[in-house]
Amino acid sequence: MKVFVTGATGQVGSSCIRELKSRGMEAKGVSGKDFSLTDTETLRRALLDYQPDVVIHSAAYTAVDKAEDEPELCRRVNADATAEIAKICAELHAKLVYLSTDYVFPGTGTASFEVGSETGPLNVYGKTKLLGELAVREYVPEHFIVRISWVFGPGGKNFIRTMMKLSETHEEVRVVDDQVGSPTYARDVAVLLAHMIETDRYGTYHATNEGFCSWAELAKEVFRQAGRSTRVIPVLSSEFPTKARRPRNSRLNKSSLDRGGFPRLPRWKDAVGRYLIELAKEE
Repeated sequence: MKVFVTGATGQVGSSCIRELKSRGMEAKGVSGKDFSLTDTETLRRALLDYQPDVVIHSAAYTAVDKAEDEPELCRRVNADATAEIAKICAELHAKLVYLSTDYVFPGTGTASFEVGSETGPLNVYGKTKLLGELAVREYVPEHFIVRISWVFGPGGKNFIRTMMKLSETHEEVRVVDDQVGSPTYARDVAVLLAHMIETDRYGTYHATNEGFCSWAELAKEVFRQAGRSTRVIPVLSSEFPTKARRPRNSRLNKSSLDRGGFPRLPRWKDAVGRYLIELAKEE
């Protein structure tokens, strides 16, 4: 099986390439260092030259606040480029995996969002990722749309890496406590995606690590497992105003994985522990 992976230097993309190769699959990764997704001619040529059986599209414009100032660029990357990839996959009869986000939902209430819950993005980033979902559904019947949230893993900036860095110089940190969701370890979701593409159980899935927490609770667990003495001061989102609105409720119901016959990801605390070991090796 030949797999083409976008965002190959990112947390999910790099983890996917490693997982695919460990299973004996052929994987080709591309990133912004190779070409921009907005360069549709180069993108098309790269896909047609490689002739993949599967495309895992993990690349995206993810600067959530900056997107409010660059809505057109964000749309071109997250929506238009995704539509182009979907059209090419249809031509090649290739499966398409599209990594989406909890940001497609309005983030209201306290109940977990189902895959079929009403969408309602709060910001430009979420709106463009939702447009990407719509394009995938329109052009490629053989698709997996996988929504994740609060991603951490190798090869990129993430909340856990930031907290660990702050713990080196701060006795206490103030962390938002009124936004609740689930972390997603890139290594774990890569295992799931590698499993998915070997099947024809297409559809939309929610795939985060099991269990829920606030950002403050996540920070406390990071410091506990890392043996750091830094104290976490829980605060309201209003104390950290941002240009883009964030959902307060990012809980995703993962029963879609059960229905599809796929295993759920491990508990988030377990994932944090494994990532801290990996992070220590990186540094």
